[in-house]
Amino acid sequence: MIVVTGAAGFIGSNLAHRLAALGHHLWLVDHPFSAVKTANWVGLSRFCFTTEEIFLQALRSRDLPIEAVFHLGACSRTTETDWGYLLRNNVEFSQMLWTWCSEAGKPFYYASSAATYGDGSNGFDDRLPPSELRPLNLYGKSKNTFDLWVWRWVAEGLPTPPGWAGLKFFNVYGPREDHKGSMASVVWQTCRQILATGEMHLFKSNDPRYPDGGQRRDFVFVEDCIDHLLWLWENPGVCGLFNSGTGVARTFEDLARAVFGALGREPRIGYIDMPAELCKQYQNFTRADMTKLQAAGFSRPATTLEAGVASAITITTSVDPTENPK
Repeated sequence: MIVVTGAAGFIGSNLAHRLAALGHHLWLVDHPFSAVKTANWVGLSRFCFTTEEIFLQALRSRDLPIEAVFHLGACSRTTETDWGYLLRNNVEFSQMLWTWCSEAGKPFYYASSAATYGDGSNGFDDRLPPSELRPLNLYGKSKNTFDLWVWRWVAEGLPTPPGWAGLKFFNVYGPREDHKGSMASVVWQTCRQILATGEMHLFKSNDPRYPDGGQRRDFVFVEDCIDHLLWLWENPGVCGLFNSGTGVARTFEDLARAVFGALGREPRIGYIDMPAELCKQYQNFTRADMTKLQAAGFSRPATTLEAGVASAITITTSVDPTENPK
């Protein structure tokens, strides 16, 4: 049985569907959730579900029939300001799972984030120690805090899970993110806005180095992230912190045009002012350095933005490209 935490969420539910398709029995863990999240499990079979509280009680046993733990549960709101909440959910819960997997001898793979890199002034190199990174928001700080805790644990020579890795996810998009609302990917936001209004409004640039719509991000299809996770699980000798992106930075205008194309519509793009609360924590440029993972042996090519967007829109059951024609 394979444990997936955050299993009703975006990446977690997509991982659960992939693992189920491969024939694995699943133990899905999450907070009690809404009907919108329930839709993420439509078509899923061979699983049991427990809340995080019940799951932690079960971990008092070391003899559970668990093959591996994929820890994707976290508060992912980049605007969250309650550090105590982030500490409990993104750091302390992760520490408990890491410690249990270390003692029980179970592989452990978890979600870090490209938000740990801050403004990217030191690059996006996953070989940098977490102590050298300066995240721009508390969410990124929480992820980096756990990365640093793991880094120090390993440096001290303490027992680790038999296979482990932290994935620094970049700008992930794909199906099953309806529940995320304002925190959903720009692909999801763009698709919804186009279907509702026939046009897309992007943020104006807050940096003279980038034109409006010219801010660049490493947009990565969720299935590519799952490829990274499963490859690492299949290669337990490869451990550490790894970027999970494409290695290519594309503009927000590129993304908007890809969505218009996937919906069969002519691009209508406008620009609006960036909210003040985002300006100081906004990443105008990200690009994953994928050298480390590729050097370890991962060789599958990344999905292009155009192909990923087309696939995401096609397989997202809640989006009908023919509705609201303009």
